[in-house]
Amino acid sequence: MAEVTLEAAPRKARDLFDKGFAAMERGNLDYAVAMFEAALDIEPRLLRARKFMRAAEIKRRQAGGGGALARGLTVLTHLPALLSAQAKLKKRPEEALRASEKLLKADPLQILFINLHAQAAVAAGLPEVAVLTLEYAHEYDSKNIELLRWLGRLYRDNNQTQESRRCFEEAAQLKPNDPDTIKDLKDAVALDSMQKGGWSDSATDVHELVKDKGAAQLLEQTGRDLDDLIAEAQGKIQQEPENINYRRLLADYLARANRFDEALAGLREAQTSMGRTDPQVDRAIGSLVIQKFEYEIEQLRAGAKTAEAAAQEQSLREFIFQNARELVARYPNDLQFRYDLGVLLFERGQITEAIEEFQIAQRNPQRRARALFFLALCFKQKGQFDIALEQLDKSLEELGPMDDTKKDVIYEMGLLQEAMGHPAKAVERFKEIYAVDIRYKDVAQRMEQAYKK
Repeated sequence: MAEVTLEAAPRKARDLFDKGFAAMERGNLDYAVAMFEAALDIEPRLLRARKFMRAAEIKRRQAGGGGALARGLTVLTHLPALLSAQAKLKKRPEEALRASEKLLKADPLQILFINLHAQAAVAAGLPEVAVLTLEYAHEYDSKNIELLRWLGRLYRDNNQTQESRRCFEEAAQLKPNDPDTIKDLKDAVALDSMQKGGWSDSATDVHELVKDKGAAQLLEQTGRDLDDLIAEAQGKIQQEPENINYRRLLADYLARANRFDEALAGLREAQTSMGRTDPQVDRAIGSLVIQKFEYEIEQLRAGAKTAEAAAQEQSLREFIFQNARELVARYPNDLQFRYDLGVLLFERGQITEAIEEFQIAQRNPQRRARALFFLALCFKQKGQFDIALEQLDKSLEELGPMDDTKKDVIYEMGLLQEAMGHPAKAVERFKEIYAVDIRYKDVAQRMEQAYKK
């Protein structure tokens, strides 16, 4: 089954989602979970509701505390429900999925419940739901290689080749000498080439990640003879002209041969033959145009044509911006496109327009923290420091361990506290970063000055 967007969902489901989202903003997690769950009862394919429901469940679980013993007792308490749901997997997967949702409500990070939920989602024809469940699980159990490989296979089956490759690269780091892991990685790298160029870079990555030199050499050999690969892809297209993956693969090979116009013509022809626009194809077309610009700029620089290269660089920047605008106009419900456009608008100083995009983009759970961070930067540019700080507080709630995004958020909070005349609070913020990363921006200098005072 295909995912249903919020705009295409029944009115009642949309209303329930909005109530759940508002409750989550206020920190009323129990009510938020109930509203998202009610929305999913009406439309189980509303993946956005499921994302926020899972995020709310995890926040609630973390706030409740409890160690390994408490989590073990949760399994024992719910063991009859677990066994009952497992028995329904083959013949009644929809019922198994609903039962597993109730188990996840009790403990969204329990691996037994997670496995059941993902299996039920796949059996019910909702692989996107399984992907979502495993994504959250991996975030909190990053060393679980079987879970990681399962997620990689689901990404692969859903044509999310870059994400699939990332999973198998992580798996190769965890288990570098395992032949099954090496094969998974090799296949993932090959599939990823359908959507972007750079086989030579891919081979380099594999050398770094895979200790089995034979597998790395095989990948290198696969990427050498472009003429044969192009001819093979053309043959596959003749046999299956409707298969868009073969079209993307051919475009990738042509791009690696610097035959960009042919690659673009092939993708545009594929889109015409489909009779509709496709965001993945549009992404691929945009990527190819950028590659063509970059190749031409490189050639101009090599020929010492500095002025012409500078002019092409300006044209490239303009294309990237206009293409982002067109993608949002064409796919207004794609929150990733909204986020990308917001970043470009912010960089161009079009702050009010950027705010509008980030306010929409924050509904994407995977981009919510960064969207809120950029919203804060926008309000800061407007001199509205109190509103900016509110956005950073919300962003901080979405973040876990101290990563780059969390450092950025805390640092900006410090700068805002300083600007608002609260130097002591600012120092406390900078101290949080200083304790884990002394090299981050100028926190070391700031802390030294603070201690001197």
